[in-house]
Amino acid sequence: MDDPEERFTMLYDRYYRNVLGYVLLRVEQNVAEDVCSETFLVAWRRLDDLPEQVLPWLLGVARNKLAKHREVRHRRTGLVERIAALTSEREHVAWDVAEHVVDREQAISALRALPEKDVEAMILATWYGLTPDQAATVVGCSVRAFNVRLHRARKRLTGRLHQEAGAARRPVRGTRFAEES
Repeated sequence: MDDPEERFTMLYDRYYRNVLGYVLLRVEQNVAEDVCSETFLVAWRRLDDLPEQVLPWLLGVARNKLAKHREVRHRRTGLVERIAALTSEREHVAWDVAEHVVDREQAISALRALPEKDVEAMILATWYGLTPDQAATVVGCSVRAFNVRLHRARKRLTGRLHQEAGAARRPVRGTRFAEES
């Protein structure tokens, strides 16, 4: 069979339930379905490189995806706990959405002003949680070069955020006269 779509369809039809059953023993259904989808996406991308014994390979991929899911969930839980520890009950009650919208807009504006390479480095390190070694592989540079890129990106972002915050605090020219009239 030479058609990749047919080969993948046969593979999917034959092993989907096995992979889903394996994953369902470890996580709830909505996560299991996502993990299965990601597993078969990897299979599709590596269709020509699949081993003869496909099921053990698929289960290994699913196991890796589950480990990644647990790692992300653990990181997310830790972040929520750190944020909760740093905020007081009073801050929760007095939380002003408008302040956070302004902060968000300033952050977005600062990020838009950065070069694409800076944004990419910060996204790989913070959003995806990649180690410098992994991020360097994605970007195609050495670990040292990635670390330098990330450091410089963070410095530029900090500078832009200070500029944005300063601009937000400065009164706009002519507003005093407009208020008086």
